[in-house]
Amino acid sequence: MGKRKKSKGGSFLMQGSILAAAGIITKIIGAVYRIPMLNIMGLKGQGYYDMAFQVYSIALIISSYSLPVAVSKLVSLKMAAGERKNAFRVLKASLIIATLSGVTIMVIVFFGAEAIAEYLMGAKMSCYSLKVLAPGLLICAIMAVFRGYFQGMGTMIPTAISQIIEQLLNAIVSVVGAAVLLENGKQMAKMQGNNLLGPAYSAAGGTLGTVAGALLGLLFLLFCYVAFRKPMMRQMKRDTSKELDDYRAIFKLLILTIAPIILSTTIYNSANVIDSAMFNKIMGAQGTSEAVCAELLGKLGQYYTLFNVPLAVASALGSSVIPGLVSAAENHDRRLLHNRIYTVIRYTMLIAIPSAFGFFALGQPIMDFLWPNVDNVTQGIMLKIGAISLVFYSLSTVTNTVLQGLDRMMEPVKNAMVSLILHIVSLFIMLVMFKWGIYALIGSKIVFSLCMCIMNAHDIREACGYLQESRKTFVIPSIAGAVMAILAWAVHFVLDTFIGGRIATLIALIVAVAVYAVVLLKMGGMSEKELLGLPKGHQIVIVCKKCHLLKERRYY
Repeated sequence: MGKRKKSKGGSFLMQGSILAAAGIITKIIGAVYRIPMLNIMGLKGQGYYDMAFQVYSIALIISSYSLPVAVSKLVSLKMAAGERKNAFRVLKASLIIATLSGVTIMVIVFFGAEAIAEYLMGAKMSCYSLKVLAPGLLICAIMAVFRGYFQGMGTMIPTAISQIIEQLLNAIVSVVGAAVLLENGKQMAKMQGNNLLGPAYSAAGGTLGTVAGALLGLLFLLFCYVAFRKPMMRQMKRDTSKELDDYRAIFKLLILTIAPIILSTTIYNSANVIDSAMFNKIMGAQGTSEAVCAELLGKLGQYYTLFNVPLAVASALGSSVIPGLVSAAENHDRRLLHNRIYTVIRYTMLIAIPSAFGFFALGQPIMDFLWPNVDNVTQGIMLKIGAISLVFYSLSTVTNTVLQGLDRMMEPVKNAMVSLILHIVSLFIMLVMFKWGIYALIGSKIVFSLCMCIMNAHDIREACGYLQESRKTFVIPSIAGAVMAILAWAVHFVLDTFIGGRIATLIALIVAVAVYAVVLLKMGGMSEKELLGLPKGHQIVIVCKKCHLLKERRYY
């Protein structure tokens, strides 16, 4: 019995690591391709691009974002009960819902783009990007169902691979599209006498990659489904469950599962749209032009490009833990349930905490490394201010998923609503009274994410009596991160004085990773047993032992 549990735990961690690795790779690709794209479209184009994506993100949440979690949860529930036929029925019902919601939201965004851009966002030139993005809503909705189905079946590999190939095509088409439509926009600008048409058209060209990448990702998932259809059908024939779920019951269950996730994630992510709208309106009232606001929001977009790389780990680990939580809760295995929550939160913090220290110490050098032709002073300050919110956002993201896996669907909705109200109040004060400008958007996000963390932790404790251990989860990673940040800053300061440029930053980052790993292991932040649960864990342990970084420790 002990071996079986260990195997399951290792499998969960392995699947989570695969999805987290894919998430990091896609974010790195995203950061890399946005370098030439920003150089092409400029900060104004970047601003229009990011404002369109904020609306697109909300529309995506309504049409499809909740589907992977809901489908994964219901499919894993049916699989845990041995009901393979009913799991397949969940897939078919989910595809119907995805198609209906995807078409509806796509039509609303496409035909309402001008009104949304002008009256909601206060940046009417972002309407071109919204129109281009609209078809992606239907594609992503269908793709989300297949990703959730595979995750519910216990494999993250199709999702991981589809994310990578989606992002690769996205990168290529986005850069080419931005360049081609920039020239068209410049020609239109001469004809109409509107200099903002060039950046606006270029931003629309950049969004072409999102739709093209999503289409390729969906085609890959369909290929996986067709390839494994015969084995799945054979397994369903061995399904001895006598009752098949009525489709009306499945639709009802899906909607009851999806609705709270949509509410919580919509509230959770609508902060970006509210931020941009309030920023444009208030800054406009204070005498700032639309062009300047768009440029500042473009700088904010650069900040989020880096910010979202470590945040992808929290999202991936959260997705991977749902089948395990559902199974443990179904079997009333409290010990396994607590172990799942402990593992997913701790591994998230092992990435988020050092990333926050790294952003604080090397924020501007990293920005200069990625965007050398841009003045990154403002972006560097953003990273210093927002570093702490990376920890809070990572923790709130993963605890949201934990609550959903525990079938506490409405708690994230309530917590997000309370946090959003406090966020809006704090943003208004920071913009109007303190006049912090673009930095107010970063400061108010700290308020939002901190509130989410506190309330989610309380609700998890109420749901299953779980309280997160602090020493190995927060204290040791924080000490290791602080030592790492000090040494990395010192190395960069010295090298930048004598060498300068990207080499100094690259060496400082390598030093940062090495120092964090050494201090973490020396302080007992990870045991040999935990390292073995990672991909290539055996090789990692061998290297650590050769370097005398591991001691024989008792396994708990």
